[in-house]
Amino acid sequence: MPQMKTWKTRPADFFLLEHLKKKGDMTDEDLFEQFKDEYEDLGFKDFNNMLLALEVSGKIRTSSLSRGKRRIELVQ
Repeated sequence: MPQMKTWKTRPADFFLLEHLKKKGDMTDEDLFEQFKDEYEDLGFKDFNNMLLALEVSGKIRTSSLSRGKRRIELVQ
């Protein structure tokens, strides 16, 4: 019988916001590693879509550090 998965009690975008509030500004790679530990079934594309939605809604700000690296900061 396949293993049944349970739903998470908090949405993934809330996890990202809470983590940024606790830890402060982070690179997208570091934030994705923390995110992946909590939500194994979501990939990098889902992560980027959540970042885009949070940035459009004005909750986070992203800036480019170097080629392929971004800095994610929480807007206060």
